[in-house]
Amino acid sequence: MKNQKLKFKLFISGMSVKSGRAIENIKAIGDQQLKGNYELEIVDLMKSKEKAIEFQIVAIPTLIKYEPAPLRTLVGDLSDTKKVLRILEIE
Repeated sequence: MKNQKLKFKLFISGMSVKSGRAIENIKAIGDQQLKGNYELEIVDLMKSKEKAIEFQIVAIPTLIKYEPAPLRTLVGDLSDTKKVLRILEIE
């Protein structure tokens, strides 16, 4: 990455096991692979239901990488690090 900070939104629903795992996994990827060069916003759809419509969220947990472009979306607990890095286009 060319020193550009990656920006993510992680959509969860309450603190389910899957949501907790997704949070842990993306933070681990961010700390280990991105060396902390990222911003993560966690959106709990139990508290912000309108965000599901705004961002067209149909399954949770969902991770959206919105900066830098292009936009990338992943669904699931993000446990397959290699797959996450490939889909997010992070070397």
